[in-house]
Amino acid sequence: MHKRYIIGGILFVAFLAIGLYSLDLNKIEYTNFSHATSTLKKVQVKGTYIKEKGSNFNSQVNQFQFTMKDENGTTIPVVFHGSKPNNFDIAESIVVKGRMENSQFHASEILTKCPSKYEGSAEQLKNS
Repeated sequence: MHKRYIIGGILFVAFLAIGLYSLDLNKIEYTNFSHATSTLKKVQVKGTYIKEKGSNFNSQVNQFQFTMKDENGTTIPVVFHGSKPNNFDIAESIVVKGRMENSQFHASEILTKCPSKYEGSAEQLKNS
């Protein structure tokens, strides 16, 4: 019976180590484009869409491209294999999840933060 506790303890520690390692591999941290360039991990970058540079959707390969500026002011082209997200053009900020490859950020997911319909503009708030 004593051997069962030892084997059970060893298995418990092994599963705990595997679980923590897996959790560490799957965590996605917020960063900027400079740090994303130096890491091989999947990261999240928050920034804004540069409307002046435009965007492009290629329906033949289902690829959406645009240029984004992170919170440090670094501008990088973003490639997303999917369609243009809803409310993309009116988004206050954008979060892209993915990796840097060949001087481009290849996003696996795009999240948009749109202005709230319950908040007024600064001018409307001044006048009320």
